[in-house]
Amino acid sequence: MAMSTGIKTALVAVAFAAAGVGGYLAMNKGEAAPSVSFTSIKGEPGTLAGLKGKVVLVNFWATSCSGCMHEMPELVATHQKYQARGFETVSIAMSYDPPNYVLNYAQSKQLPFFVTLDSEGKLAEAFGGILGTPTSFVIDKRGKIVRRYLGEPNFAELHQLLEQKLAEPA
Repeated sequence: MAMSTGIKTALVAVAFAAAGVGGYLAMNKGEAAPSVSFTSIKGEPGTLAGLKGKVVLVNFWATSCSGCMHEMPELVATHQKYQARGFETVSIAMSYDPPNYVLNYAQSKQLPFFVTLDSEGKLAEAFGGILGTPTSFVIDKRGKIVRRYLGEPNFAELHQLLEQKLAEPA
């Protein structure tokens, strides 16, 4: 039975997408987080290396992403719940997100954590080529990636993981 060109094209696209996701998922648990630096929307410099000794959630998002907007209040609550125990959140707006939208959203929602713009896409690339949002990474006190969430995390599970990682020695 002959396959139509449309089906062949779709299968090839799925194969390439799977290969890309496979490469992306190759960032193994326990792998060192990339050594990146960034500047917050308030002009504050930051680096992931400078956050060693803390548990960090790195969240890639966009104001045009409905899942991102849905999870943001939970990210704020999570940040507020664990910040005093050595937890930090780094929120990275994708390169296609207009800076004024990000700034307006961060100010209007009074986001309490570090918000940065990935205007050139270098941060997304450093984390394996982020293709979809929201995407989040949990980094332990030693700077190792311990969990990756594609889409909104299960926050009860995330909180259990944070409790565990915050209790571990640096």
